[in-house]
Amino acid sequence: MAEQTWQDHLVTESDGLMRIKRHGKMAVDAMLVADEQHLAQSSDDRSLNQLVNIASMPGVVGEAWAMADWHFGYGFPIGGVLATDTEWGEQGGAVSPGGVGFDINCGVRSLALNISVDDIPSRERLGRRLNGRIPSGGSGKGGVELDETMLDEIILRGASAAVDFGLAYGEDLDNIESGGCLETEGSVSQRAKNRGMKALGTLGSGNHFLELQVVEKIVDSNPHNLFEGQVMVMIHSGSRGFGHQVCTDHVRSLESKYHSRDGAWYNEEWDFEIPDRQLAAAPIHSKDGESYIDAMNSAANYGFANRCALTHRLRKTFQVEMGDDVEAKLVYDVSHNIAKIENHVIDGKNCTCCVHRKGATRAFEGQTVLVPGDMGTGSWMLEGLAGNRAFGSSCHGAGRLLSRSEAKKRIDGIELKQRLEQEGIMIHANTPNILAEEAPDAYKDVDEVIGLTSKAGLAKAIARLKPVLVIKG
Repeated sequence: MAEQTWQDHLVTESDGLMRIKRHGKMAVDAMLVADEQHLAQSSDDRSLNQLVNIASMPGVVGEAWAMADWHFGYGFPIGGVLATDTEWGEQGGAVSPGGVGFDINCGVRSLALNISVDDIPSRERLGRRLNGRIPSGGSGKGGVELDETMLDEIILRGASAAVDFGLAYGEDLDNIESGGCLETEGSVSQRAKNRGMKALGTLGSGNHFLELQVVEKIVDSNPHNLFEGQVMVMIHSGSRGFGHQVCTDHVRSLESKYHSRDGAWYNEEWDFEIPDRQLAAAPIHSKDGESYIDAMNSAANYGFANRCALTHRLRKTFQVEMGDDVEAKLVYDVSHNIAKIENHVIDGKNCTCCVHRKGATRAFEGQTVLVPGDMGTGSWMLEGLAGNRAFGSSCHGAGRLLSRSEAKKRIDGIELKQRLEQEGIMIHANTPNILAEEAPDAYKDVDEVIGLTSKAGLAKAIARLKPVLVIKG
C-alpha cells in the first residue's frame, strides 16, 4: 500500500482556507491560506511537505500555518507561522532558527510624502540621486561609519540608538513594530559584529529594494490620511550580514547536536525529534534556546536601525532634490523574519507562545501590514483584523513562483527593464540578472494573495500602491 501524503488529508475549510488534517507524526493540523485554483498554480510539494514537517515540532500548539505567499525555504516554508508553548515539557517548546531565517528582521517600512507624483521635477534625476546615495548590492560597501561602541548601542537599542546618532526622528519610534527595539544582552560572535560594522544603511541584494510608489486607490478605511496620487516610499531590507552570521552561528551549533535515527533527527539531551535537520531547535528556556533568542533580538535591533539609516539617506536625498518643504513621515515598519514571545488563546485557554514568523508579518487588530508585491505590479497596505486565527499573522509579499535560477533561465533582464520603463516604471539595478530573478513573472499575483488573505479573515485591504521608481541591489 502506497504511503499517504498531505494530499490525502487536504480538505477545504472555507473560502480562502484549506486544512491538512493531522496525520503521521504531525502533532497539529496545518492550515493553508489558499483555494483550489491558487493551490494548483503555486503547488510545490517541497514547501507543503515543509509545512507538514513543522506541524510536528516539539511543543507546537494551535495549527501550523502557511500564508498565501508560501514557497520553499530553509527548513520552514517561507510564509510559515508556527507557535510553540513556552511552558511545554521541562524547558519549554522548540525555538528554531530555521523558523526565522537567515535574514533576521528582514522587514518593510512605508513612508508617506506630502507631495503628489507630479510635484517631482525630474524622476530621472531623482532616480539617479537615490541610486547613488542608497548603497545596494551584496557587499555592504558604503554603510554608515560605526565604531565598536556605536555598533554595541545599535545591537542593544535598535532604532532608539539610531535616533541618538541622528539617523532617525524620535517620532518614528511610535510607528515601528515593538518600538524598534527588542530586549537583548547583545551576545553575538565577533564575526557577526565584524560583518555588521560596515553594512548599516545599505539595502542589500536579491529581493531587497527601495521603491517610490503612488497611491493608486484607497479601498477601505484610511487611518493614515492618504490621498490618491500621493507619493509613498517602501523600503525592504533587513539585518544584512550581521543577521546572516547570527543565524549561521546558531544553525551550525544546533544542527551538530542532532543525529540521524530511524529516518528522523534526534537530540538526546532534550528528547527532541525532528523530521528535517534544517529544523534544528532547542527548548526555549534551555541555554541554547535563550542564547539564540538573545542573538536573534540583537540582529533584529540591527535590522530596525538599518531601515532607519536607509530612511535617513532617503530624506536627505529629497531635501537636496526638492528642498526642506518635502516631508517623509514614517507610516509603519514591520518585521517578517522573527520569533516573538506572545500571549494567545489556544483552544479557549491562554498560552504564552514563541511565535515563529518566517516570511510572515504580524497583523494584530488595527495594526498596519505592509505587503510588497513585485516591481511591475503593485504593493498593498493592509490592516490586521480581530479574530485572526493565525496567531495574529498575515502574508509578507507576493511569494515566489519561480526559483531564482529558473527565473534567470526564462526571463531576459534587459528586455524586462525596457518593458517596465515603457510602462512608466523606472528601474535602477546592479545587474540584469537581478532583474530577471525579481521579475513580475517570477512571483505570484499579489492581488490574488491579498484577496485570499482577506477571505481568510486575517487582514483587510486599505490601499493599493503602484511603483514608479525602483532601486534594486
